[in-house]
Amino acid sequence: MLVAGLTGSIATGKSTVSEILKELGAFIIDADRIAREVVVPGMSAWGEIVKEFGTGILLPDKSINREALGRIVFDDPLKRGKLEEIIHPEVIRIMDERISSIKAGSIDAVVVLDVPLLMETGMDRGLQDVILVYCPVDIQIRRLMDRDKITQVDALTRIRSQMSIEEKRQRATLIIDNSGSKDETRRQVVDAYGRLAIKAK
Repeated sequence: MLVAGLTGSIATGKSTVSEILKELGAFIIDADRIAREVVVPGMSAWGEIVKEFGTGILLPDKSINREALGRIVFDDPLKRGKLEEIIHPEVIRIMDERISSIKAGSIDAVVVLDVPLLMETGMDRGLQDVILVYCPVDIQIRRLMDRDKITQVDALTRIRSQMSIEEKRQRATLIIDNSGSKDETRRQVVDAYGRLAIKAK
């Protein structure tokens, strides 16, 4: 079995690449999806978040208002760090459980950990391969402006709040350049998956 990481930066097209890898046969473990699962009412992380940030972040059905919580932590590194301390260990625990479950059923599986902040959280350490979905910053800005209907200044602020895509490029083992056509991207993903599948055997 081979466990690889998949990451990118905002508006580089990571979700598109993840879908193609899934089509090709990779087992995708989506950190964002798990992060949403661990904060549903009744889960331990939910209780810790309410204790830390108060009941004002809850919707009428007791689920967490992600927008309200986001506003609290976005400009406050200490509060954001506290939220990550609550959520990340739970996410990692569940990811490990799912890796073990996949391994039990398929010894030559290609498992891809889809993690937006893979490098920022240090989760890239120890992985056999790290796939980066890359595009130059000017294309990131244009896509983000189009997607979220925001100004160039706002797009650049969001991009600069993350680790530089060029720094990520230096640390990745496989680069998917998503600045061209969908067909060009798909060809690169097929090639990358083929390499991972050979290593997994």
